Amino acid sequence: MQLPVSSSQQGTPPEVVVITGASAGLGRATAREFARHGAHIGLIARNRERLETAKAEVESLGGRAIIISADVADAEQIDQAAERIEDELGPIDIWVNGAMTTVFSPFHNISPEEFRRVTEVTYLGNVHGTMAALKRMRQRDRGTIVQVGSALAYRPVPLQTAYCGAKHAIKGYTEGLRSELLSEGSRVHVTIVEMPGLNTPQFDWCRSHLPKRARPVAPVYQPEVGARAIYWAAHHRRRQLYVGISSVLSIWGNKLFPGLMDRYLARTAVSGQQTHEHADPDRPDNLWHSVDGDPGARGRFSNEAVTNSSQLWMATHRDQVGLVAGVVLLVGASLLGGNKKRQPRRLPRRLR
Repeated sequence: MQLPVSSSQQGTPPEVVVITGASAGLGRATAREFARHGAHIGLIARNRERLETAKAEVESLGGRAIIISADVADAEQIDQAAERIEDELGPIDIWVNGAMTTVFSPFHNISPEEFRRVTEVTYLGNVHGTMAALKRMRQRDRGTIVQVGSALAYRPVPLQTAYCGAKHAIKGYTEGLRSELLSEGSRVHVTIVEMPGLNTPQFDWCRSHLPKRARPVAPVYQPEVGARAIYWAAHHRRRQLYVGISSVLSIWGNKLFPGLMDRYLARTAVSGQQTHEHADPDRPDNLWHSVDGDPGARGRFSNEAVTNSSQLWMATHRDQVGLVAGVVLLVGASLLGGNKKRQPRRLPRRLR
């Protein structure tokens, strides 16, 4: 995927970027992507040990990083993190809201406390990050906020009702906020990137009440695909970006055939989110506290995860796709017209 030249490569000051959920999974992959373009990055997550490793990766790739251990569910912690990042790195140019958690469970088995915690981290954590970013960006009348969304915001699946609800809420308030910014003529840009199933460690970390080990909804993409999409969205004024053909099909399928999608997912998505391996009911999870270990960005589904998306390439290269489509139509019309001209003229029946 063609990416714009970074500010550091152009001789201008490096971009200052904030990423929440930066210690693992998609957030970790996104930090690496921005680091390759020389960004200065504020890495926010709960686990300080993994943040230290992420910081070392950023610096090895040519970026600069500071780490802040904070819980996105606490608005004060996130505002203080933003203050420190601006003190040490400079004005924030891009803020990526990537922190999340989920509980894999039938709705009747999830507790009110668990549901609330998923909402506080995944939805309100996003809100808190946006508030902290906007508080500073509006004063300067510039900046970009990237919301890490999900196709599940449009077409929820069973067994993740809390997470799907949180992602749907992110979509709702983001669209309202975008209209507010437009109404005041603000140049602050808010975009949302709708993700497919990604191969991240969350399926071994998030709480689960399922009998089998949790897995992402197929098809599965490597987190680097999502990271490249986030980087692209941060540098183009696109209101939203779908990642993966599965996201496109889910979103449009639900718009056109919602009842059919209900029944299809009822048949396929319960078993489709579980492997054949029995779950360990005593394993630690990250709902309330971070778990130990550092798997990095990827989870355990690399054997099936794809590393590129032709749909994403087309979505980020609309001009080229449109040009090719136009040429094909012109060539087709020309050939069709030529065939008609070459057809022999038939004589009237009485002259044969």
